[in-house]
Amino acid sequence: MSPIQAVLFDYGMVLSGPPDPVAWAHMRTISNLDEQQLHSGYWAHRHPYDRGDLTALAYWTHVGRDSGLQFTPDQVDALIHADADLWSQLNLPMVHWAQALQDAGIRTGILSNIGDAMAAGILARHPWLSRFDHCTWSYTLNLAKPEPAIYRHAAQSLNTPLDHILFIDDRADNIQAALDTGMQAIQYTDQSTFQHHMISRKLQHLLHPTPPAPK
Repeated sequence: MSPIQAVLFDYGMVLSGPPDPVAWAHMRTISNLDEQQLHSGYWAHRHPYDRGDLTALAYWTHVGRDSGLQFTPDQVDALIHADADLWSQLNLPMVHWAQALQDAGIRTGILSNIGDAMAAGILARHPWLSRFDHCTWSYTLNLAKPEPAIYRHAAQSLNTPLDHILFIDDRADNIQAALDTGMQAIQYTDQSTFQHHMISRKLQHLLHPTPPAPK
């Protein structure tokens, strides 16, 4: 097994926690959609939005049209803001671990399926994201996981060979695609299971990285 030189994180459900129910309820109020309508429309068009096939305006237009509605510009602006709030609760153990890796001089990156306004929203809310060596946001490339090309782009942007990268994502299909491109990968479900996988792969030294000694 090649030594790990960089750790590549998914954002949603890895660095962030589960969707915020308060933000979701706010989106229902703004949109005047019931639970089934919002859930169906939100996810039906999410991948094209994340991939950059749709802008945020086009995405929310599609969500409304699915239920026979046309959102006003003010509704769209409010939905965009609430959507970023939905994914802004942090998974603090993973955030703190990423920061420990950075403090130790280990390269870190993000590979996230995310739309244009969503990326802008979380970057505005979380200035600590600027510490990552590179963030690959899917919409900027018109690609999305699990397309192989987006993994190769992330590796090139980190200036790290594929087999020296550890990729962490909550979705099994994204993990399999990473493995197929040559990365090492662990599916994230919860913190204790993740730590168990790290130890079983003899990567426990990365769990508590040591900052370099001062010169």
